This record gives sequence, C-alpha cells and structure tokens, in this order.
Amino acid sequence: MKISSESIKKKAIDLGFEKIGITKAIKTDKENSKLNIWLDNGNHASMEWMEKTRQKRGDIFAYFPEAKSVISVGLNYFSGKSQNDLKSDYKFSNYAWGDDYHKVLKKRLYALLNWIKESKPDTKCIACVDTSPVMDKVWAQKAGLGWIGKHTNLISRDYGSWLFLGELLLDLELDYDSTFDEDLCGSCTACIDACPTQALTEYEIDARKCISYLTIEHRGDFLDDQPDLDGWIYGCDICQEVCPWNQKFEFSTKNNEFHARNEILDNSNEDWKQLDQEVFNKVFKNSAVKRTKHLGLKRNIKKVEDNRTKIC
Repeated sequence: MKISSESIKKKAIDLGFEKIGITKAIKTDKENSKLNIWLDNGNHASMEWMEKTRQKRGDIFAYFPEAKSVISVGLNYFSGKSQNDLKSDYKFSNYAWGDDYHKVLKKRLYALLNWIKESKPDTKCIACVDTSPVMDKVWAQKAGLGWIGKHTNLISRDYGSWLFLGELLLDLELDYDSTFDEDLCGSCTACIDACPTQALTEYEIDARKCISYLTIEHRGDFLDDQPDLDGWIYGCDICQEVCPWNQKFEFSTKNNEFHARNEILDNSNEDWKQLDQEVFNKVFKNSAVKRTKHLGLKRNIKKVEDNRTKIC
C-alpha cells in the first residue's frame, strides 16, 4: 500500500511537530562546495568530527545510499521567557533551558518512523538530529520549512528561528514540497551588527569567535586573547534575539519538555558560583547542558567574572 505525503504530515503534526516538509534526496553540489570552503578555512574550530564527516555531510548518498526522500521536521523551543527573567546576571541560551532536544526529537522521529513502517514494513530509514552528518538547514529549506538567514540559522515565517530540526531519510518515493526560494532577510544586518565578537558575516559564522562554540564545544582553558563572553555562561542567543522575524513571531512552545528548569530561572550569581558536581548532575539530568560538563560551565562562569573584574 502506498503511503501518502499528506498522511505523513498529519501524523507528524499529531506527534507534536510544528513544521514538516518533504523533499527529494538529491546531490547537493553547491552546498557541498560551500561546506568544504568553510571547513578548509578552519571555521569549524576544534569540531574535528565535522572535518571527519565532510564527505557524508556534503553528500547524502555517501551517508545513506538508499535515500530517496528527506522528511524534515521542526519543533518550536522558545520558552516564552528572556534573559531578563533570570535572577542572576549570567546569560543562558534558551535552547538548553529544558530537556535535551536530541532525545525529544528522536523520540518523535522514531514514533513517526514506526507509524510509516506499519504500512511499509520493509522501509529503510535513518532518523537524524544534529549529531548526524546531515546538513539539517539545507534540507529544511529544500523541504520548504524556511530560509537560511544571515545568522546561519533556519528562519521560518511562523516560528522565526526558534526551531529544532530533524530528519527522516527514507528509501521511499513520496510527493514533494517546493523549496523555500525566498530570502526574507533582505537588507537587514541586525544579527551581524549585534554579534559582540564579530563571529558573523553574511550567511557565514566563524566558530572560533562564536560565544556558543566557546562556551559549549571549546575544551580546556581559555586563552588570554579569546573574546569576552558578554555575560554568557552557556551558549548565546544574541543573533536570534535581535532578529526581526523572531521579535514578530516568537511565542511559547507547547512542548513541556522545553519549559525552563526552575534552577536556571531562580539561581543567583552565588548559586552558580557554588555549583558543585553533585548539584550539576542533578539539575542537568536529561539536559543538553551536560555537553559542556561541570568543569566547562565553571570555567565559563570564571571567564565572565574575570572579564567583569578587568572592566571594573
């Protein structure tokens, strides 16, 4: 029995996805070329896995030769609160205020896959979140979810850029959506102008200067000449906060998993400074914050405090 694209979309919405589109798996030579230039210029900093998986990342058939269709989905994660709602002076990226998005997305993706397999038991598929070597934003744009903005995030008309992205790569032929061909950033450069470390140029980011990279993926001590973290101890939302599309269309997620943990909202500066390994493990159980580890979070807090001391 042939399963329809419309039935897949309806099921995805029933499972809680806010955005879904379906596109044909094709060669992405143009995007692959841009990826290679970006990597060759060292813009991935110490994220060596991006270098090691560049072939698969740039060519979906190198990763999943049987791919015929890409189902791209999005989940709104905006908590409805801003940095002004935190009781401390430290800034903390909105995406990590709730549960680990990898697990939340994967659970729904597998539920959608299992539903598809009820009609097509022999379906071959890979479920992908951002840990997979797949260009999420490229496929989301091809599936019609939105466009890749100047801050390099995918922007949708209805949720701005507060979206977690994921994919199902299938060996099934389906009906496909139109690519989102418009670039609705226009002449706006708000994200580039607001970036305190000049990590952004139009449609490109240099991870070596990016506060999100420095506070999450960077390992070891900070060098003396590394940028001020601008008060951020985990991630950075500046380029999204200033985006007019977010300011106009952001609204609170319906997914309870992404609602803010009380500790993130209520911790004082002193609470963060005194955070030990045991409390860290308890507070950030099932959280993406574990990516930076207790040691990394404490390092970030110290860096922020050291910068403030220098200013004073």
